[in-house]
Amino acid sequence: MPQRLPPVLSGLDLPLAELHAARLDGEVFRVDDCFSPIDEIAQPAHRARALVTGVRDRLIAEQRSAAWVWGALSEPPTVHQFCVVLGARVTPPGISWMTVREVVLDASELVTLEGLQVTTPLRTAVDLARFTVEFGPAEGTMVTGLMRVGRFGLAECLDDMDRRRNLPNKRRAARFLRECVG
Repeated sequence: MPQRLPPVLSGLDLPLAELHAARLDGEVFRVDDCFSPIDEIAQPAHRARALVTGVRDRLIAEQRSAAWVWGALSEPPTVHQFCVVLGARVTPPGISWMTVREVVLDASELVTLEGLQVTTPLRTAVDLARFTVEFGPAEGTMVTGLMRVGRFGLAECLDDMDRRRNLPNKRRAARFLRECVG
């Protein structure tokens, strides 16, 4: 009986040259820096598995990286965004393809997919609205995509922000969210 390939392949599974050749032959498709057989349907678990490859276990995918994992962003961001829980004592890796920041998170704001912790669609949408300097149509599309995936709306986003005290950028985020959901 032929053995089935894993749903996500990296250089740890097969040589990269072989994976790139398989992509050119139409046997696999790219998932960030990994690959997936063409008979797999791209879903959050695939994107999480691709992102967890080579990432420290305390890192949590957030903002644009989390939006990509959830499928609200079609292409992975050039620079992945990670966070750690305040006090996790993780030294920023100094790698150009990722940023890491310390945040306050509740366990209810995290989901683990394929060994990668990811902020929930609601937390991701609120963080995108709070920390994106130029909130335009692309960010609005991401947020509405997260709303579809997480099955929530503007009211839940505003309630989430109102529950937390001293939340930076709360008013600006509420304005952005109202404009994109309109």
